[in-house]
Amino acid sequence: MPTAAPHRPVHRDDAAPPLLRVDSVGVRFGRQEVLRDIGLDLDAGRTLVILGESGCGKTVLLKAMIGLVRPTSGDVLFDGRSLAGMGDRELAHLRTRYGFVFQGAALFDSLSIADNVAFPLREHTRLPEAEIRDIVATLVDEVGLPRTVLPKKPVEISGGMRKRAGLARALALDPQVVLYDEPTTGLDPIMSDVINELILRVKRRPGVTSVVVTHDMHTARKVADRIVMLYPLFRLGPGQSQVVFDGTPDELDRCRDPRIRQFVEGRAGSRLRELQAEQGREEASA
Repeated sequence: MPTAAPHRPVHRDDAAPPLLRVDSVGVRFGRQEVLRDIGLDLDAGRTLVILGESGCGKTVLLKAMIGLVRPTSGDVLFDGRSLAGMGDRELAHLRTRYGFVFQGAALFDSLSIADNVAFPLREHTRLPEAEIRDIVATLVDEVGLPRTVLPKKPVEISGGMRKRAGLARALALDPQVVLYDEPTTGLDPIMSDVINELILRVKRRPGVTSVVVTHDMHTARKVADRIVMLYPLFRLGPGQSQVVFDGTPDELDRCRDPRIRQFVEGRAGSRLRELQAEQGREEASA
């Protein structure tokens, strides 16, 4: 197996500490280790894309960044503050500075689109209803939804519309950090690029920092300032870094590591034989 790529420090102005720091984070669920010794610094106003095949821990890392998953080891620091040292109430308050765009939009089925987008405003502010309605209308305009969707339920609109409604809700509290979990999954190429354009539009908001978990190379190349690629731990040897790439999209395209080329080019290679061998071992031990 090729030697893991060394973790490269991020060059930045020392006077500006990172907005988000992932400090030697490890996550284990029972006997299953998902993340091991992950270290990342993310500066304000930048867009980080986290790549990797299914099962490598991308979404777990994203949830650790917001405190939805507590690391087994290490810590996450937001604006210099440790998430590990926060209680539930403090974490809930901190999350108002984040926007989270869930993979399946995660809209409330029983609420209209208007009420879904308004939900964070009603939960965390004391704004009058008239002002909330104005903000909701502005947000749906921003994500390219017609206002005719506002009274509809999520089941009455398309998957692409639901994704955009989820983004509008994530932006309701004017967050500093927006986290996207597989934002283009299940969408056709045109709608996927609509979402990519919206991510770029959000990036232009003053001071907004974005983290995008995806396996879509078009999305990664289009929106990323920086790309980190994770590798599944069960495919690594002892002491090998789980971060097998950390750099720009151009550097990713020039990287010759066969593990990265296999993912970027979408080649199965020897993976099918490995999966068949793994299935045989499971059947033999059953």
